[in-house]
Amino acid sequence: MTENNFSSEQLLQYWQDVKQAVATASAAVNRDPVTLLAVSKTKPAQMVATLATAGQQHFGENYLQEAVDKIAQVKQLLAQTTEGARQNVVWHYIGHIQRNKTRDIAQVFDWVHTIERDIIAKRLNDQRPEGLPKLNVLIQVNIDQEESKSGCLPQELDSLVASVKGYDNLCLRGLMIIPSKEGSDAFERTKQLFDQMQQAHPELTQWDTLSMGMSADMTEAIAHGSTMVRVGSAIFGARE
Repeated sequence: MTENNFSSEQLLQYWQDVKQAVATASAAVNRDPVTLLAVSKTKPAQMVATLATAGQQHFGENYLQEAVDKIAQVKQLLAQTTEGARQNVVWHYIGHIQRNKTRDIAQVFDWVHTIERDIIAKRLNDQRPEGLPKLNVLIQVNIDQEESKSGCLPQELDSLVASVKGYDNLCLRGLMIIPSKEGSDAFERTKQLFDQMQQAHPELTQWDTLSMGMSADMTEAIAHGSTMVRVGSAIFGARE
């Protein structure tokens, strides 16, 4: 399914199928349905607006300039219909963060999943505009310690949590991982880290989010404690 042969009916069916799969996986472990983050990178604003009008709230973007343009376009599209205008779209930045991109990220996003260094957290905090709610942030952990992956190392996590929790314009909510494709117990180990940080920092009253699991492994991730799954291709089809 590409932009050129976009079918709103097909898109909505894919989305409904994923929502049902998330609900089923959540029920299997006696939990309320976890948050479905629709990863809309490389997909047109019309697709996002179609899903938002149908009730999808959370969308994830990897590429900053594409996201800035898309967020503005989606806002315009939703404003054109009464039903769409009522939707509260929540935007998540899930890409790697370069220092020179923090100002725009701090200005247009509601969540950031990929904090791995204190300097990035500090810049996001300092550049969050007055009048906006606190920026919800997650620390990305390189749980399998792969050289090709971003994220802080597990042994660095406690120190980074201690730093990030002190920023007035950030709300530290939890952890995000992208596990190795080789297969491991990454989800279990991340949940253990999450619980350890909660015990070590009881003042984090909103420490409630584990962003792990994608199209291929969301059921397994939910079974091991994920509270937010990042699903792209299963909803939108293959990337362009």
